[in-house]
Amino acid sequence: MDQYKERILVVEDDKQIQNFIGYSLQMAGFSCVAVSTGKEALSCVKSGEADLILLDLGLPDLDGVEVIRRVREWSEIPIIVVSARDQDKEKAVVLDMGADDYLTKPFSATELLARIRVAIRHLYRQGAGVEHSVRQVGELKIDFERHLTYLNGQEIHLTPLEYSLLSLFFRNMGKVLTTKNILKELYGVNYGSDTQALRALMAGLRRKIEENPSKPRYIMTEIGVGYRLVDE
Repeated sequence: MDQYKERILVVEDDKQIQNFIGYSLQMAGFSCVAVSTGKEALSCVKSGEADLILLDLGLPDLDGVEVIRRVREWSEIPIIVVSARDQDKEKAVVLDMGADDYLTKPFSATELLARIRVAIRHLYRQGAGVEHSVRQVGELKIDFERHLTYLNGQEIHLTPLEYSLLSLFFRNMGKVLTTKNILKELYGVNYGSDTQALRALMAGLRRKIEENPSKPRYIMTEIGVGYRLVDE
């Protein structure tokens, strides 16, 4: 069994689910601590007892959204929401608040562990200064230092806005980015919520990087929420 150094904080008041998650993590080689309330979760994070949070939204004291808001005031620790609430609007809200991913109950141990590994890779990329490196997924490669993009070994021309959009995805590889977050990063906080410009920009980018834009290989649409660059 592989051993991981990352410590997972499981915030879940349903003991059966808590036990299932804890067992799955331990079998995969992770260490974990489980709590049942939002206040306990905040205390654990503040004391440095966790490297990643698995957070249920329906807690007995604080709503999970409030936990995310408080944590994001002082920490960038990865947060994966695990919830039975399967509504696109709510997914967008928690992702806009700063969650890194959203997993809907019921879920398999395989899917849970895959999401955790993606979040951990993203965390290490942030610490490694990805903006000064070369990143690649499949045959798509971006050189942050030289501001160049390659597909199948050939340089492709992107407009400045297309490059900004693609680099945003590469800096957040595997993470769902909501349309609100993307608009804010590309156009500024006062741009508003009109997604027409983003859809047009995305269509243009996909025509350049996807063999079949109607069946994308690299940038996936998360219906009702946003987009995600695959992480391989």
